[in-house]
Amino acid sequence: MVILIVNFSLNGLSHSEYESICDEVAPAFAVAPGLISKHWLADEANNTYGGIYLWESQQALDNFLSSELFENVSSNPAFADAKVRPFNVLERPTRVTRGIGV
Repeated sequence: MVILIVNFSLNGLSHSEYESICDEVAPAFAVAPGLISKHWLADEANNTYGGIYLWESQQALDNFLSSELFENVSSNPAFADAKVRPFNVLERPTRVTRGIGV
């Protein structure tokens, strides 16, 4: 299991406009092969947004990173200063703390 954390700032979009876009595109993320869950992040006060993605495998994450969906989102000029960071999950302690998917 692997996690992908993505953060960015909004450029030319309001918080409410961003929420509407998220509602529209959520179904496309929901069917991404190997995605266990995606948590949508918003810190309006600091203009920081993004997501935490939990993937079944490194291959599923790699497939997502090379997908048209990721390309469309990551190349969108409304999402500025994007940071994309993958992490491995430490499964034993995560299981103890009731982590999802372990």
